[in-house]
Amino acid sequence: MPRRRVPASPFRYFKTSPEVIRLAVMMYVRYPLSLRNVEDLLFERGIDICHETVRYWWNRFGPLFAADIRRQRVSRMRGFRQWRWHLDEMYVKVNGEMRYLWRAVDHEGEVLESFVTKERDKGAALRFMKKALKRHGSPVAITTDGLRSYKAAMSELGNTAKQEVGRWANNRVENSHLTFRRRERAMLRLRQMKSLQKFASVHANLHNHFNAERHLVSRSDFKLRRSAALAEWQGLVE
Repeated sequence: MPRRRVPASPFRYFKTSPEVIRLAVMMYVRYPLSLRNVEDLLFERGIDICHETVRYWWNRFGPLFAADIRRQRVSRMRGFRQWRWHLDEMYVKVNGEMRYLWRAVDHEGEVLESFVTKERDKGAALRFMKKALKRHGSPVAITTDGLRSYKAAMSELGNTAKQEVGRWANNRVENSHLTFRRRERAMLRLRQMKSLQKFASVHANLHNHFNAERHLVSRSDFKLRRSAALAEWQGLVE
C-alpha cells in the first residue's frame, strides 16, 4: 500500500521560525500598523528584520493563513441554514481612482466575502453574489440597501423573495466597514486592484478569526476565546 504523501511545509526554505512569521503577519494585517511600525515592534522583541521582509511575508503567507481559516469555517458552517446575510459596497481609492469593495456579512458580523470591481452595476453585483453563494451556500434572507443592482442581480439568480430592504436593516454590514477603514488609513494608499482584493480578503478572515465579541461576553469567556484563537493561529498551515 503506498504511503500517504505529506504536503511540504511552506516554511521549509525560510531561516526564520514560523512563529515569528505568523506574528509579523498577524501584527500587520490585524492592527492598523505600517510596515515600519511592525519592524520597530519586532525589534523591541529582539527580532531584527527589514520592513520589506514584513511586506514579503504577508504577501506570501497572508493568503495561505486566510485560506486555511476560511476553509475551516466553511466546513463548519456550510450545513447551517439559518444564515441571514447583509450586502453592501464601499468606496476605496486605488491609485487615485474610486473602486468598489463589495462585502457580504452574516448576522453575527463575520465577513463572508470581499470582491473588488471598477463598476457598481448589475454585472458587478451578479459576479459578487455568485461567488458568495457558491462558496457559502444559500441563506434564508439577504438584506441590502436600495441599490437597484442588487434587485436586478437577485432577479436573475431567482432570490428576489429573499431580499430585504430597510432604512436601518443594513447597519450590521455598515458597522463592519469600520475595521477595514481604520486599516485602510494606516496603509495610506493602494496602487492596484489586485492588491486591494488580496488585502481585503486576508484582513476579513483574520478579523473573523480574532473577533471574540468582547462586548457580548464576560471577561472570563473573552479570555478563553482569545486564548483559543491564538492557539489555533499558531497551528495554521503546518
